[in-house]
Amino acid sequence: MTPPTPLEAPFWQAGLKVAGLDEAGRGAWAGPIVVGAVILPPGVYPFRDSKTLSPRERERLAGEVERVALAFALGVAEVEEIDRLGVLRATLLAAERALQALPLPPEALVTDYLPLKTPLPLLAPPRADGSSPSVAAASILAKVHRDRLMAELDRLYPGYGFARHKGYGTEEHQKALLALGPSPVHRWCFAPISRLPLL
Repeated sequence: MTPPTPLEAPFWQAGLKVAGLDEAGRGAWAGPIVVGAVILPPGVYPFRDSKTLSPRERERLAGEVERVALAFALGVAEVEEIDRLGVLRATLLAAERALQALPLPPEALVTDYLPLKTPLPLLAPPRADGSSPSVAAASILAKVHRDRLMAELDRLYPGYGFARHKGYGTEEHQKALLALGPSPVHRWCFAPISRLPLL
């Protein structure tokens, strides 16, 4: 069975270095937003949307991404920036930081529905992590890095379950918020946090 043509194939055929970008943590109630940027050489890859992978698979594939990529980098927007700028602008800021951190300048970009302002050729369809190995690779690096950050926040702020739910709005997280109140790494711009009674 012939694998589907990747989104970045026209850019590769034109000889361009393509950076795929994707984020992790955009919808979470707590913790940072992380954006990965990955430049892969033309080829066929096993990378796919990080949300469809187990933690063990993500860790293994993250190592493979770092091994085969021409360049990769991460950008982070902290909670204070998310509250001050809003989620979209903070995500764009993290993406800009990831691009600036790449040791190799890209010549075209593919993102998962992220409307970057750039002079470079850009493809930004929804669900690009399912049809672009570069975006899928970026999603894997972003998710693995953010999960590690959330595990560290779990040690700093015990009781919320950050290592398990990664800051997302689970029932466990809701109960912890009602019992403990928000931590310094909760996002006040999110209604479930801003509507909490002050303890």
